[in-house]
Amino acid sequence: MAVPNTRAGRRIAGRLEQRATPGAAARTGVAAARRRARAAIPPAGLRGKRSEEKVSKRIEGIGLADVRAVYEGVEGDLWELVMGQQIHIGGFLSSMDLADRAGISAGQRGVDLCCCNGAGARFLVRFRGVARVVGVDATRKVLERGRERNRAEGLDDRIELIEADACWTPLPDAQADFVWGEDAWCYVADKERLIGEAARLVRPGGTIAFTDWVEGPAGLREDEAVRLLRFMKFPSIEDIQGYRRLLEDHGCQVIDASDTGRFAGYIDLYREMVDKQLMYDALRILDYDLEKMAAMATDFEFLAQLGHQGKLVQARFVARKR
Repeated sequence: MAVPNTRAGRRIAGRLEQRATPGAAARTGVAAARRRARAAIPPAGLRGKRSEEKVSKRIEGIGLADVRAVYEGVEGDLWELVMGQQIHIGGFLSSMDLADRAGISAGQRGVDLCCCNGAGARFLVRFRGVARVVGVDATRKVLERGRERNRAEGLDDRIELIEADACWTPLPDAQADFVWGEDAWCYVADKERLIGEAARLVRPGGTIAFTDWVEGPAGLREDEAVRLLRFMKFPSIEDIQGYRRLLEDHGCQVIDASDTGRFAGYIDLYREMVDKQLMYDALRILDYDLEKMAAMATDFEFLAQLGHQGKLVQARFVARKR
């Protein structure tokens, strides 16, 4: 894997070199990774220019199989290392904020689309008193992990996790009090179909509540969008107004559609956690591959830059089905 010569790549390689065992093999391995990093940076003229046209937010060649591979592989383990079981920006505080705004209350029944390991369902049952949650995800490994955690916490009688495409679930029409999602719908290619499925599942007067990574007000250049979608394995990315339109088109009244303001600060936090405390754990997940570690640092630096420039944000949506 070639590693770009970015500030993050140089910093991580430098730290690893300083901390490495002072043997010849360790020094040689890190030095080689750094040389490859320096050689991989593209000429400045190839980085793209700002276009006045609207940037495409869809990329061909990335689909459900690629997303499954992320969460069946080391990337999924890395996300859980830095974010915890709640693999979304803001963790518990973000979940509580969304539930408060959506009016999620005791005794309700809900569906969590793209539920991953079921942490969202466990939150809803434990802290909102929800009677039952059905979680839907297409990745078997995270569902199996979630079922084990549900059993260990004594919650498996109130949480069911099923393997299915979130756009085409086997669940009945208009039976859920709410449909829930947290920073996961960015992995779905057909956002219109997904919102349509959420609207089908929720009863009239019920709620669709979710957060997601979306294009920010500053807009992504085409080269930035392509890079983001490729390394994050997002088939497409929406913006706030795009999601608002989809919700309205599927018979929902939008109560909230806004930037949470969390994205950049939390990406900075995750970078600092790995840099100062979790580096060995991350390396262990990566089979102690220094080049992959440097590439991960570079990708996180890119996310932070997009966040601080207002090009990538976490947005919050609450809508009522008419």
